[in-house]
Amino acid sequence: MVWLAGGVSALALVLWLGLWWGRGGFWRADQVLPAQPEPLPHWPGVAVLIPARNEADSLPHTLPSLFQQQYPGVWDIWLVDDQSEDGTAGVAMALAQQFGATARLHILTGAALPAGWSGKLWALEQGWQAIQTQEHYTYILLTDADICHAPDSLRQLVTQAETQQLGLVSWMVRLRCVSWWDRLLIPAFVFFFQKLYPFPWVNDPAHPTAAAAGGCILLARPVLAQLGGFGSLRGALIDDCTLAQRVKGLGVRIWLGLTRTTYSVRPYGTLASVWAMVTRTAFTQLGYSPWWLLGTVLGMGIIYLWPPVGLLWGLVWGNPWLAGVNALTWGLMSFLYGHTLRWYELPPVWGSTLPLAAGLYTLMTLDSARRYWQGQGSAWKGRVYPKGRRGS
Repeated sequence: MVWLAGGVSALALVLWLGLWWGRGGFWRADQVLPAQPEPLPHWPGVAVLIPARNEADSLPHTLPSLFQQQYPGVWDIWLVDDQSEDGTAGVAMALAQQFGATARLHILTGAALPAGWSGKLWALEQGWQAIQTQEHYTYILLTDADICHAPDSLRQLVTQAETQQLGLVSWMVRLRCVSWWDRLLIPAFVFFFQKLYPFPWVNDPAHPTAAAAGGCILLARPVLAQLGGFGSLRGALIDDCTLAQRVKGLGVRIWLGLTRTTYSVRPYGTLASVWAMVTRTAFTQLGYSPWWLLGTVLGMGIIYLWPPVGLLWGLVWGNPWLAGVNALTWGLMSFLYGHTLRWYELPPVWGSTLPLAAGLYTLMTLDSARRYWQGQGSAWKGRVYPKGRRGS
């Protein structure tokens, strides 16, 4: 048993050394846009497209940030009211009147969800069809109703797209991180996402890795037209990364990074709320494969959970080598995690909690698989999607 524990400990350390040196430097969390975007000779038109379902509580905190964008070009807001039951459209119109932006806001009443579509993509497709005749839009900003934008976010995104000749620019916005559960789970979620899709690899046109964060995506209109609109993604539950994969597959350059100034107001706050978010798509991400699920559980166990267990084992049984190797591994893990923690203004001590967060996310993934095998489907925004819907 001691030899087995030693072997697992050595493997965990080797894996973390590999993540440190061989995963694109994902842990640096350094893919950001310049704070002061350079001026452009021409500012192209932008259509801001917002799918909104039961967002009456979020819009007063977010929609004004779009009305007050400091963008020199033409931009309009197209909000698709996706069968809301809480007066979402009325709240949006009242806000537009309050901020003198009624001419800028266009509200579309969403049609019933057809078979084979996810709600968000169907709303986006309806918005896309509505702006087809509006030739003055060069870009489309896809943003969620719970995202609050910095006054210069549109300038930054468009400048990056224009100067770097990108077809897609996306921000992993700052997620709400207030409660103890938020601090435990939200930065870990961002860290895991960066590890799964290293941003430097995403931003390298020669590398096949592609990803985007659905809360904020600037998309070139010709690229979306070449894809055939959102119908090409129909049914995808992990629509953001699927979109990025399709765009990069066209040979078009994309960019994904972090931002502090554009953020989500969606309150998680509890373990149950984060659990619901993750179980919706975790098993979809694994392609509904029991083998990938098994590999994920084993991998998470060795990489994240074993170091503290091995450290305790070494201390209890008086094995300094075992304790030392696992202490080194846990320390390296905490160090790499520290860069993401700084984005959320959390002290380094939170780095030691990553194994606990990883254990909870592993349980969420197992629960996602259980729901799939029991035929419960994926539930989101009051809709339940049938078993078997894939993300790509």
